Amino acid sequence: MTCANADRMNSAVATDSRAEGRSSSFGSRELREVLGCFATGVAVVTTVGDGGVPVGVTINSFNSVSLNPPLVLWSLSLTAPSLSAFRNHRAFAVNILSEGQVHIGRQFARPAPDKFAGIDWQPGYRGVPLIAETAARLECRTWQRYEGGDHEIFIGEVIAMAATDKAPLVFHRGRFARVDELR
Repeated sequence: MTCANADRMNSAVATDSRAEGRSSSFGSRELREVLGCFATGVAVVTTVGDGGVPVGVTINSFNSVSLNPPLVLWSLSLTAPSLSAFRNHRAFAVNILSEGQVHIGRQFARPAPDKFAGIDWQPGYRGVPLIAETAARLECRTWQRYEGGDHEIFIGEVIAMAATDKAPLVFHRGRFARVDELR
């Protein structure tokens, strides 16, 4: 499905969804295809698990919420093996990957006994792992958690942050991509 077809489908669904009680006329796969038309950044969110073990997961569900107080949000599937670590530790870091870190994005997106194998990192706020050479990072205290369908939404208060001039890694239509500035 192309973005143009998705746009026509969205118009039809938006009209239909106004009728109360109707179920969606599309499935999860179609929704993913439509959402894939929106390019996002790629980040690895990290925390500390049982016994001080570093935990991390690749996400593209990251957004700002508020400037005052400084709040950001991201979401994690309720079936993710790392969910309990993020619920229990009450701190996390959003490591915004640079375009040269595709391998890190892939490594943290897959199940593995040690996702940090070969990854250069240091402990940050409350011990959360900070990945080296990222485009930017935000260290957060968990501010609130919310139920969100098949995901849990984490809102964090930014405690510390850093940015570089490195270009960010982008995700679009199910693939990693890079930013190409228009002139």
